[in-house]
Amino acid sequence: MSGTSTAGPGAPSHPAESHAHVRGAELAYTDAGAGPLTVYAHGLTQSRASEAASGLFDWAPVVAAGRRLVRYDARGHGRSTGDPVPAQYTYSQLAEDLLALLDQLAGPAPVAGIGSSMGTATLLHAAVAAPGRFDRLVLTAPPTAWATRPAQADLYRRGADLVETRGPALFAELAAGAPVPPVFADVPGYPPAPDVSEKLFPSVLRGAADSDLPAEQALATIDIPVLILPWAGDPGHPVSTAERLAALIDGAQLQVAETGAQLASWGALAADFLGSGRGAGRGAGSA
Repeated sequence: MSGTSTAGPGAPSHPAESHAHVRGAELAYTDAGAGPLTVYAHGLTQSRASEAASGLFDWAPVVAAGRRLVRYDARGHGRSTGDPVPAQYTYSQLAEDLLALLDQLAGPAPVAGIGSSMGTATLLHAAVAAPGRFDRLVLTAPPTAWATRPAQADLYRRGADLVETRGPALFAELAAGAPVPPVFADVPGYPPAPDVSEKLFPSVLRGAADSDLPAEQALATIDIPVLILPWAGDPGHPVSTAERLAALIDGAQLQVAETGAQLASWGALAADFLGSGRGAGRGAGSA
């Protein structure tokens, strides 16, 4: 594991980038703040940089509340490496990457996790595979799953074919032209631009196509506090997945963001949930 700074001495607010050698790949990450460790896992085709540029999420309140926040680029995304092998990018394999990274950064101590979409799926697979690794989870934008997954998987496979034949620029253009859910009306950077190399893009999409959330029976074994934060009006992240997760995981809390203001409150909600031992507050969404 090695660290290389990406910020000059006059920019202390930007944590240095480090790299961890994990299961044949080099994962890039930043490590900010001090206190109990929280790891953040981003969504499909995204990265630390692309999410920051989009303005979609602000997890600064988590650090301000006295937690150490590790944000990493998943294998093949952003500044992390990978191979053009779809099997490397399934949810379950990304979960193994995350668990190996946490072994290096946290040792055996339990950590908290925040995920978005693919990152939420990664956390769920990791939590099922390694009970006791996490002490709390914040699951944002749960993706399609189970009955709703085949149609989304078909979109990913067609997207992979498109990237191979026409290049990633057209894929990004089509994604940018898709209908925007109302919750993102005030987010000028939505949708975030993909941050995956042309060489790896098809494999990343095919790995996602071959993925699903863990079986319902496995999810029902999760026995830690969980906060589920879906947004409304997005077929790729249906509220029905979040509702089913809330029903399966005993004691899970569910709050649905239907406005940009509610979406903007997620950083504060996560900080409160991870740090207070109470709930996520009231008036921030609908269950």
